[in-house]
Amino acid sequence: MKRIITFFGLFILFSSVKIKGQNFEIGKVSIAELKEKQHPRDTSAVAAILFKNGKTNFDYNRDRGFTAITQVTIRIKIYKKEGYDWANFTVPYYVGYENYSDDIVEFSSAATYNLVNGSIVKTKLNNEGSFKKNVNKYWNEATITLPNVKEGSVIEFKYVLKTENIVKFPAFYFQEKIPVNSAEYTTNIPSFFTYKPIQIGYIDLKVDSKVAGGSFSFDNEYHQSVNLTFSQLKSNYSAENIPALKEESFVDNIQNYQSALYHELEKTNFPEEKEKNYSKDWDGVAKTIYADKDFGKELEESSYLLNDVKLILKGIDSKEERLAVVFKFVQDRMHWNNDNGYYTDKGVKQAYSARIGNVAEINFILISMLKLAGFEASPVLVSTKEHGKPVFPNRTGFNYVIASVVIDEKQILLDASHKYTTQNILPLNVLNWKGRLIKQEGISQEVELVPTNTSSENYTLMVKLDKAGGMEGKFRLYLTNYEAYNFRDKYAEMDTDNYLEKLENDLNGVRIQGYTIDNKKTNLTEPIVQSFTFTSNNHAEIIGDKIYINPILFFTESHNPFIQEKREMSIYFGYPKLEKYSISYEIPEGYVVESLPKTIKMTTDSKEMFFSMNVVSQDNRIQVMLTKEINVALVSPDFYGSIKEFYQKMIEKQNEKIVLKRI
Repeated sequence: MKRIITFFGLFILFSSVKIKGQNFEIGKVSIAELKEKQHPRDTSAVAAILFKNGKTNFDYNRDRGFTAITQVTIRIKIYKKEGYDWANFTVPYYVGYENYSDDIVEFSSAATYNLVNGSIVKTKLNNEGSFKKNVNKYWNEATITLPNVKEGSVIEFKYVLKTENIVKFPAFYFQEKIPVNSAEYTTNIPSFFTYKPIQIGYIDLKVDSKVAGGSFSFDNEYHQSVNLTFSQLKSNYSAENIPALKEESFVDNIQNYQSALYHELEKTNFPEEKEKNYSKDWDGVAKTIYADKDFGKELEESSYLLNDVKLILKGIDSKEERLAVVFKFVQDRMHWNNDNGYYTDKGVKQAYSARIGNVAEINFILISMLKLAGFEASPVLVSTKEHGKPVFPNRTGFNYVIASVVIDEKQILLDASHKYTTQNILPLNVLNWKGRLIKQEGISQEVELVPTNTSSENYTLMVKLDKAGGMEGKFRLYLTNYEAYNFRDKYAEMDTDNYLEKLENDLNGVRIQGYTIDNKKTNLTEPIVQSFTFTSNNHAEIIGDKIYINPILFFTESHNPFIQEKREMSIYFGYPKLEKYSISYEIPEGYVVESLPKTIKMTTDSKEMFFSMNVVSQDNRIQVMLTKEINVALVSPDFYGSIKEFYQKMIEKQNEKIVLKRI
């Protein structure tokens, strides 16, 4: 929002308030900081942020209007070599504006401090350690690499980000993947702006807000110096001893839980003007996006597709078949250039001609072809997992677009940019919370992206044991839905010999022969079926006159993935999943069953998970039937304790032995 204002009769009373903060001064590194060998609260930490201070102020220029200036100062202690990466620091900044100047980022006061023979030695950053690069047409990055970094070093720097886009402030992150001793962020917001602060994460912030005085000095249209005084809201947010944000099992995107503070402009109230509301709902965001020439206009381009649509659909009347033919045509013809985004780059016509494009171009082509084929099709905006969840309605909350089509009041989601997707089977990084379907009229609606249909792994093994503990057997595996997509996405292009080498290692050293696979690259809606024979000498243990076997052999889990006492992050399974194992053993001659694991059936309190194992014997055969069900894609951390306990019991049960005794 570029705002040029004329100040007539403006006088605002203000009071002066001092907000206390930590007394950290850049350049004042202590010997005690340099001598510290490990973090006092987290001895595993490879580095720690000793302090991080941020501040956002406003400036005013008669030609440019208001500018938000965010200044951040950081001091970091390096404990171990693994912490050297923290000497590389990058700040992204936006350059894709139509009505504003590019954002500006500048680093300063960057230096490394080391303790040499009891004295502090300072190494300043030179020009070679600072550079900028273009990421795409919307974003640039400014990066510094601190020099002379060693175990024990302390590094510090300051950067300033200036932007004319004052609709939101840059996010301020209080939590990082290393401990943060102290973090503080201050905003000074003139009274004619009202911002809504939005906090994410689980760290409690201390907040102190007071009305204080502010002023701008600028030249008016007559080149006279003008000093404007006004009241402003001065808010201070702080936290101390912030634990590192540590990776845990089954997390969608750890940054969704990283404690941070956002600010969104709600309204402006300038003297002698009506109050103006800037907060948008999702319909407002949708209308703005659709109006962009690289979105709505590109979706309206379809005449270039008409002949091909007629050709590929000739003689096809079934709606289901017409949908399948159009989707496969676009998926086969178009090739993704690895660029995300919901705006086109070269345009749909050029992309179609060149047979290559970004996500928007490919899926816009799909939507246009579906409309020409008589379907109700619309774009769905998505934020990928790595992009995070949209915190509030805004255009930058999304970075991807897929297609929606309706058949007989049933919604089907499609993405033709990836080669192994099918109807309602999307790339895994797209399964992130909710999408936003938008139409030309500016109407939008929420779309659930998290799958509800179950994906399955179905294992069938027939195993013959010998007296020496060796075994030979037949193996068959069926994969459906997302399990099939996962396999194709990872291994469809891998050389078979390389895949089999990996599979033999994954199965703890079995030797595979006669491998076959069905529906690897074709018939994508059908299950993947893998079959082979195998031999092994290391999956049974002989002690005295007894043979000990894990009931599910090389599939046995040995470690609980949930190790934390308490968890703040949701447990992300991705999609409902069913695992079934049917394993039949033939006992070697001269042996009988001494003991078998007892049958068990168990479920979590809220039915999120189910587990059963049944082991029976008859004559010289043992049959193992094991089932594990995950019935939801996402589980609240409130249920972490029960999930952790469930996993532990499940793992213990898998590790109970089948015991055979020589007779």
